[in-house]
Amino acid sequence: MQVINNIHEHSSHIEVIKDGNIVTPIGFKAAGVHAGLRYNKKDIGAIISEVPANCAAVYTTSHFQAAPLKVTQESIAKEKQIQAVVVNSACANACTGEKGLKDAYQMRKMMADYLHIKEEYVAVSSTGVIGEYLQMDKIEKGIKNFDFNATLKNAEAFQEAILTTDTVMKKCCFAATINGVTVTMGGTAKGSGMIHPNMATMLGFITTDINISSEVLQGALSKVIPTTFNQITVDGDTSTNDTVLIMANGMAKNESLTEDHPDYPIFLELLATSCESLAKQIAKDGEGATKLVEVKVSGSNNDDEARVIAKQIVGSNLVKTAIYGSDANWGRIITAIGQTKTSVNPERVDIAIGDIIMLKESEPQSFSEQAAINYLNQDFIQIFVDLHNGDGEGKAWGCDLSYDYVKINASYRT
Repeated sequence: MQVINNIHEHSSHIEVIKDGNIVTPIGFKAAGVHAGLRYNKKDIGAIISEVPANCAAVYTTSHFQAAPLKVTQESIAKEKQIQAVVVNSACANACTGEKGLKDAYQMRKMMADYLHIKEEYVAVSSTGVIGEYLQMDKIEKGIKNFDFNATLKNAEAFQEAILTTDTVMKKCCFAATINGVTVTMGGTAKGSGMIHPNMATMLGFITTDINISSEVLQGALSKVIPTTFNQITVDGDTSTNDTVLIMANGMAKNESLTEDHPDYPIFLELLATSCESLAKQIAKDGEGATKLVEVKVSGSNNDDEARVIAKQIVGSNLVKTAIYGSDANWGRIITAIGQTKTSVNPERVDIAIGDIIMLKESEPQSFSEQAAINYLNQDFIQIFVDLHNGDGEGKAWGCDLSYDYVKINASYRT
C-alpha cells in the first residue's frame, strides 16, 4: 500500500527523517495483524513503549463520544502515563451502550494481560462503522498474535491496521536538537471521510523519545491542534471517535523540558510540524479526492478570524466542486468568505488562485482562463486571500469533491 509522508513546511531547526516512522523514536515498537474484523486486511494494531510514557491527548467534541475514548480518558487521567495503545478498525464501538463500554474495558484488559502491565497503562481506540458491537473473540485473537518489533514492516503493519476508507497510509518522522540532545518524533494517522474536527481528527498517534512531563506535553499539544488538525476538512462531518494521542517516553535522556526552557519553542515547532504533516496527508486522502487544497488568508483582524475564513473556504462544497472541475470560479470563494461571522471590508479583498490574481481591492482582474485551468488541473492547489484589514493570518487544508465521494459513502457498510 502506498504511503504519503512529509507534506509540510519546516525550518532549519527541524530535520526530516526520510525513512522514519512511528517506531523510529527510541524505545517504541509496533505490530499489526489480520484478526478477521475485515475480510482480508490487517484490522488490529498496537504501539508499545519499553517504559511507561508520559502522554497527552485531544478528542472529538461530538456529543456521542465512543466507548474507547471514555476508557482512554480514564486511563490517562489516573496514571498520566501509558505504555501501550491498541487500535482496531472495521468497528467504531460507538453508540453501543453499556455493552460497548464493557467491551472497551475488556479490550484494555486483554492488552494489559498480554503485556503484563497495569490496565491503566493501556489506551484503546476504535474506528469503523458506528452502532455495531466489537467481535471480542477476534479482538482477543488479534492481540494474542501481536509480534512487536521496531522495524519498518511492523510500523507499516500498524499503519495498515488502523485504516478504513483510506487509500494510503500516512506517516511522518522528524528530529530536532533540544537540551543538546537529538530527540525524534514519529507519527501516523488515519482519516479519509468524516473529517471536520473541533478538537482532533479521526485517529492520530505520535511517539517521541523526549523527556517532558504529561502536563507540559498536554499544553503543547493543545496549543498546536488549533492550527493543524483543527484546520482540515473533507466533508463537514465530525466523527464519534476522533483522537490524537502522543506518547513521550523520555528515552532520549534530555533534561525534562519545561515551558521556560529556551528550547521549548523548538519542541513546539517539532510537534506542530508533525501534526501539520499528518493533517495535510489526511486532507489529501479525502474520500474520492483528486487534489489537496490549501487556503492561506492574510490581512484579517486576528489569527482566529483568518483560520475561520480559511476553513470556510476550503470546506465549501461549491469551492470544492469547482476545484474538482478545474473551474476558476472565484465568486464561490467570495460567497464562502461572506458567510463567516468575521470582520471583512467588502471593498478591499484580494483573491488569487496560485499566482493568478483574480480579484484586487474587490475589483475583478483579467486573467487567462486557460492558465487557470492548467493550474487547477494539478494535484496541489493554493488559494490566497488578503483582506487588508489587519495582521491576522491563517491556513486550512481540504480536498476537492468528486463523484467518487458519493459512491464511497453510499455503500460504506456494504
